[in-house]
Amino acid sequence: MYGVIDGTGFEVIDPSFEACFVGHARVERLWTGARWSEGPVWSASGRYLLWSDIPNNRMLRFDDTDGNVSVFRQPSNNSNGNTVDRVGRLITCEHLARRVTRTEHDGSITVVADRFEGKRFNSPNDVVVKSDGSIWFTDPSYGILMDYEGERAESEIGACHVYRVDTDGEITRVADDYVKPNGLAFSPDEAELYIADTGITHDPDGPRHIRRHSVSPDGQLTGGDVFATCTEGVFDGFRFDRDGRIWSSAADGVHCLDQTGKLIGKVLIPELVANVCFGGAKLNRLFICGTTSLYAVYLNVNGVSPIGGL
Repeated sequence: MYGVIDGTGFEVIDPSFEACFVGHARVERLWTGARWSEGPVWSASGRYLLWSDIPNNRMLRFDDTDGNVSVFRQPSNNSNGNTVDRVGRLITCEHLARRVTRTEHDGSITVVADRFEGKRFNSPNDVVVKSDGSIWFTDPSYGILMDYEGERAESEIGACHVYRVDTDGEITRVADDYVKPNGLAFSPDEAELYIADTGITHDPDGPRHIRRHSVSPDGQLTGGDVFATCTEGVFDGFRFDRDGRIWSSAADGVHCLDQTGKLIGKVLIPELVANVCFGGAKLNRLFICGTTSLYAVYLNVNGVSPIGGL
């Protein structure tokens, strides 16, 4: 069957996509009331989802046990991307403070990175943690271009790069040839790092693709070929399932790309989508941050754990 399956939210572009979803599953809108939803992260131990509402300067919490949504943190320094580290601590990108932080188990906040070579970052955007404990994040300029998602300011670094923070705190620039580096994720075996470039948002001839890098044992990146180009809007945030497919945000919903970069299907959402993550006890529920709303759908695939590996 090809095309949109009535009432489900799924669009089949390639027959291989049919194995990725349950026929009677439906996209659900869990909550609405945000201005720009971003950065979802699943807490397995707490059975809740956190995400950022950037312009409203807050983080929200969806309780999977009863469906309640509450404010987790406000103000949040215009938080954007979130993930968890190997011991379940929250790692957050903050536009306003121009830094990456870690929320300790006692609730205190530790600064992971706020400067490179003495210069403040632009506005850290999205973040992932490798299984060795290193923290990788992108640093485009969206949070300093206007006051809506941060605070207007000049870039001290003068460009938009990708960085790695090792467990000893050392910060390394790992990629410097991006226009607007945005979402990022490791392949299931962590042999590759995929990074979205959303440069078209401020340049009509700019990139709207995901690039693929090989990761060396010492944490260096090589390669960087274009893996896939977005056909609707831009690829912002994305996640892998355990079979190596990418589930990425796009203007019309979530695009599913196979291991070759081919678009095989979509989860259609009636809002611009910024980011996604897998959650639930079996990591088979895809949580979707639409512009104003939080959506979710159960799939017939399982996501890669956010703490590295399967």
